[in-house]
Amino acid sequence: MALGFVRPARPEDAGEIARIQLATWRVAYRRLLPRHVLADLDEGLLAQRWEAAVRRPPSEHHRVLVAVEQAEQSYLVGFAASGPVDAEALAPNEPAEALGPEVVAVTDLLVEPRWGRRGHGSRLLAASVDLWRESGFTTALAWVFEGDQASRKFLTTAGWEPDGAGRALDVDDMLVPQLRLHVALPTEPTAPTEAG
Repeated sequence: MALGFVRPARPEDAGEIARIQLATWRVAYRRLLPRHVLADLDEGLLAQRWEAAVRRPPSEHHRVLVAVEQAEQSYLVGFAASGPVDAEALAPNEPAEALGPEVVAVTDLLVEPRWGRRGHGSRLLAASVDLWRESGFTTALAWVFEGDQASRKFLTTAGWEPDGAGRALDVDDMLVPQLRLHVALPTEPTAPTEAG
């Protein structure tokens, strides 16, 4: 069993968050997105964006959490980012009022592949759910690539279901289909499983 915990991200974590994001995308999405798009992602630019997200979140309900693996040293191994829904959460042609202020959107939930299956994803999700409940959210949603079986399985095992919405992202003239998952948030604190 992994020894680990989740905490709020700090500005000095931005570089590691960017590294984890790139490492995870380059493994998980290598068959979903064009190779050159993944190769051309700028880790430094991503780190700047993550530092800004941590230092100056758009609202008090926007959160970035990190998962830490504890061994002889501590390592950042994953992260989750979420916030109130905005236009990015909407399906094509979905009216803005379709998603109300009680809905939170997960924008990222990633665990570096070499640290997978050690409970970090479950701890990130459970900590996020507890914060969402405290903020008054009753529903959470997330867009996932249709071809990302690992993320789909992780979320559906945790009780998330497709809500019928879909879209296709245009990635360098390649349409990559996504589907939206949602879950009603529990009214009691959650306990992480060891699945993620």
